[in-house]
Amino acid sequence: QVQLVESGGGLAQPGDSLTLSCAVSGGTLSSYGLGWFRQAPEKAREFVAAISRSGESVNYADSVKGRGTISRDNAKNTVYLRMNVLKPEDTATYYCAARPIPLTSWTGTMSYEYMNWGQGTQVTVSS
Repeated sequence: QVQLVESGGGLAQPGDSLTLSCAVSGGTLSSYGLGWFRQAPEKAREFVAAISRSGESVNYADSVKGRGTISRDNAKNTVYLRMNVLKPEDTATYYCAARPIPLTSWTGTMSYEYMNWGQGTQVTVSS
């Protein structure tokens, strides 16, 4: 069973940047499509970004397009989410997710498509 552990969250000011990391163990990372989701208090979990097994395909929610960058390092078994120009509305718990899939170009945007989840890391953007 693959395990995912997020890190890198914290308190940031509007306009700051943050890089979230998700360490994956218990599986061969190159076999997994990976995604980031977030959930703000009293709101549904929402898609943020996804990256294909190969890393060649990425997908972003409109809310982070142009500000977010998802990347992966299969050798380090880690997926990253870089968020620039943070806004108060980015405040949420951020979760990484994984799914083993044969399609090398798959970038899932729906939470039900993913099989494995981390515990989340809190990001708070406030002045």
